[in-house]
Amino acid sequence: MQFLNFIIPTIIQLYIIILILRIWMQLVKSDIYNPFVQFVIKSTQPIIGKIRHLMPSSSIDIPSLLMAYIITLSNIIFIMWATNALTLISITIIPISIMQLLNYIGKLIFWLILIRSLLAWISQGRHPIDYMLIELTEPLISSIRQIIPPFSGLDFSSMIIMLTLIALNHLRLDILLLIDEKLTKILYSIGYLM
Repeated sequence: MQFLNFIIPTIIQLYIIILILRIWMQLVKSDIYNPFVQFVIKSTQPIIGKIRHLMPSSSIDIPSLLMAYIITLSNIIFIMWATNALTLISITIIPISIMQLLNYIGKLIFWLILIRSLLAWISQGRHPIDYMLIELTEPLISSIRQIIPPFSGLDFSSMIIMLTLIALNHLRLDILLLIDEKLTKILYSIGYLM
């Protein structure tokens, strides 16, 4: 059972991250011909394509956002069921799942910026993944760069974003404890809210 408690939530979390990537790629108008963008679209299209017929289109990919939230909520319910704590679920699961979805977005931003920074030393922007990382992260990095310009050739904007995300992650845990202390402690003890 321990194996399933790890594998199933991890696969679900990866799919949620792919849905978030789809939303983000649409917002920044990523190159549709990039192989990585094609992978994200093809892996989410079977579900999102069916929902898209029911909802009007807008600048934000509402079907993907809605599906990411529903899957996040379902993942928490599954974890509570797998740990025999299903009776502790209450209406507070709704804001907790919203906070968890925001956590996935923050983690995705953190890792994309970190990967972009590491790849800048290795590949120097010649790979399709480099182009995609630049498309996704440059709006965030350039907004910080306008406030704090590079100093003596050193650009601290990526580091500032990453430190801000770490601080927000700690704040998230405090907010979750205020929302529902028992549920938060159970989810934290099994490593779901890390």
